[in-house]
Amino acid sequence: MGLKETLQSDLTEAIRSRDEMSSGTIRMVLSAITNEEVSGKSARVLTDAEIITVLSREAKKRREAAEAFAEAGRADRATAEIEEGKVIARYLPEQLSEADLKRMIADAIAETGATGPSGMGQVMKLIQPKIAGKADGGLVSTLVKAALNG
Repeated sequence: MGLKETLQSDLTEAIRSRDEMSSGTIRMVLSAITNEEVSGKSARVLTDAEIITVLSREAKKRREAAEAFAEAGRADRATAEIEEGKVIARYLPEQLSEADLKRMIADAIAETGATGPSGMGQVMKLIQPKIAGKADGGLVSTLVKAALNG
């Protein structure tokens, strides 16, 4: 069973068990997946890897919204966004630790021979496929900059 089918099955189960948070979040995610499938010139079915990209994007939106609500003093909305993020996280691959990322970055720097800020593109190009869906791109970018400048 593919990831989309798993989401649809879990949606049915969440509706049956009257879990409004899960059902609402899964509906939003399935809607985002459908929007991605019909965007562009021709409709197509997304692969699991493409669905993980959509899920990652949705999870990032929830993190950013939670931070914004928390800064605005809306703890209730921030909590709701965090809970939605937890539902989405169930469908994402396990996230890499910062130590694992640093090790992968060091390997990529050694493999490319990159030095200084000008080598960032080479390192990111090499590491991006390995971390897709498993780490936040902003964090990876920051760690690569630090490794190349340090």
